[in-house]
Amino acid sequence: MFKGMGITSKHLGRHAITIQYPEEKWTMPERSRGIVVLLSDKETGALNCTACMLCMKACPTGAIRIVAPRDEVTKKRDLQQFEIDFGICCFCGLCEEACNFSALKMTGKYEYSTIHKEDLTWNVTKLQQAGRDVDYVDTRKKKVEAKPVAPAAAPAPAAQPEQKGEAPNA
Repeated sequence: MFKGMGITSKHLGRHAITIQYPEEKWTMPERSRGIVVLLSDKETGALNCTACMLCMKACPTGAIRIVAPRDEVTKKRDLQQFEIDFGICCFCGLCEEACNFSALKMTGKYEYSTIHKEDLTWNVTKLQQAGRDVDYVDTRKKKVEAKPVAPAAAPAPAAQPEQKGEAPNA
C-alpha cells in the first residue's frame, strides 16, 4: 500500500498526459492514417479521380468499389459510383500509394463513429466533402502545352540573273 501511494505521489505534481476527449481534440500528425478522402482540384473544384481503378485493385480488403463504364466515343471512363466501406477498410494506405492522380489521401480525421453499420459506407459526395479542407501537394503531371511555332524565316529571294546586254528595241 505504501509502495502504491509512493508511485502516486511521485506523479502527482507532473503535467497530465491525458486529454478530455470531447472537449479537447488530439492533433494528428501529418502522416497519420485516418479516413480516406477524395481530393478535388484546387482551382476548379472537380474531382482529381480519373476512375483508373488502381486504388480498387490495390485494396487488400475490397473496401473500395468503383462503377465507371467506359464511354464508347471518348474511350474514357465515366465515374458513376465511388464508395469506400470503412467497416472493412484496414487503413493500410495502399490505395493512396497506388493513385497516380492525387485523388486519394489518408487524412488525420478520426471522428466518424456511427451507430449503424450502413453509415460506414461513404459515397463520392461524402468523400469529396470530407476532402475539401485537406491540404495536399498536387503530384500530377501537367500536360505540356505545345510551344507556339515560330514563323518560318522568309525564304531568301532567288537570285535574279543579271541581264547582260541591251534590251531589245521595239
